[in-house]
Amino acid sequence: MLLFLISLILFPAFGATIPDYDNPYSPIFTDKSSYTWTDKVKITIIAPSWNTDKDLIDSIGDTEDHPIKISTRDHSLEPYRFTETDVNSGIFTAEVILTGFFHDADGDGDFDTNPRTMGNGPTSGFLEVERDSAITISFEFADGVVLTESAPVTWNVGTIQFMQEIFFTSDSVNIRIVDPDMNLNPEALDHIPIQVISDSDVAGIEVDGIETSESSGMFTATVSLTQSSTSGNRLHAIPGDKISAKYDDYTLPKPYSISDNLPLQTFAIVDSSVPPIERIEHLSITFSDPLGNPLQSFTENHQMQIVGTIVNPNEFDQKFVYLFQVKNEQNIVESISWVQGELSSAQSLDVSQSWTPKTSGNYKIETFVWNSIADPTGLAPIMSTLITVE
Repeated sequence: MLLFLISLILFPAFGATIPDYDNPYSPIFTDKSSYTWTDKVKITIIAPSWNTDKDLIDSIGDTEDHPIKISTRDHSLEPYRFTETDVNSGIFTAEVILTGFFHDADGDGDFDTNPRTMGNGPTSGFLEVERDSAITISFEFADGVVLTESAPVTWNVGTIQFMQEIFFTSDSVNIRIVDPDMNLNPEALDHIPIQVISDSDVAGIEVDGIETSESSGMFTATVSLTQSSTSGNRLHAIPGDKISAKYDDYTLPKPYSISDNLPLQTFAIVDSSVPPIERIEHLSITFSDPLGNPLQSFTENHQMQIVGTIVNPNEFDQKFVYLFQVKNEQNIVESISWVQGELSSAQSLDVSQSWTPKTSGNYKIETFVWNSIADPTGLAPIMSTLITVE
């Protein structure tokens, strides 16, 4: 759109004349419609009438007679020099870096800004600005004719997200934060701290979010998942864990106060490429007496042990719930109980529960291996057997 306007001004349609000194028309453009407190502001002024030397690159704004002033609520740069983009272009540009005010932007107790107002253009300017202010460019095009353009300056609420909702244990976990207010130096890559935890490691780790380019205000970090201990950028997590990344935003717009902060959090699930139903081997049910001796027959009012065996064949730890269920001939559940725990890689475990049949008859014994009581995802096929109690 800007290029279209420029072409209309420099090469008017329908025989219109180029604006002259006595008929001032000199539009001012900023590269953004709004800014944050430490942005770089790029400004373009289209002023063909000020293209005074067709063979040289001209300057405007740096004289007392026809100054350009760049200002915020309490600070200003004047006069400020703009230079022509090319010989005979009639287009003049300059830039200013906003330097904010003294503020702890990451909550570590130290100020993260260096507010200052200095410079005379075209790229040497630094300008202090408050939250919820504006930057105004004014150009005295001719005697008594001042052209202006303004853009608001405000803070923003950041966002944080995992790049996927589900991560396999072999995946790299990518985190993205968008917070333009943390682009504290628009000429260098900024860094922000991100806290990452898992169900298996609630202490977690702090990782460094790095800006994707010098003034993007977008930050990324990468975390690896490990079945062993957390270290560096490696977080201990196992399939079934929920992982969380958190970033505290200390640069919030109204109605928040300047001293407020807002925790921003995102969640994802850790999974395995192994299908859930294949994650645990579920062996046949056996029976024993209270002393552990195998039972081949069953008698009413005599206690028995129902024994199930499970094996974790995977290279990762696996949480589980092992559920026992006993049904009578009418398919009514007479007993239900469960054991929960965690199997290490390649671990085999015998799980048992006691049951005393009160009456004779036929019974169906079923065992289930689930991820948890709240999430009854099957980790192995259901095992069942029929017994007769005499």
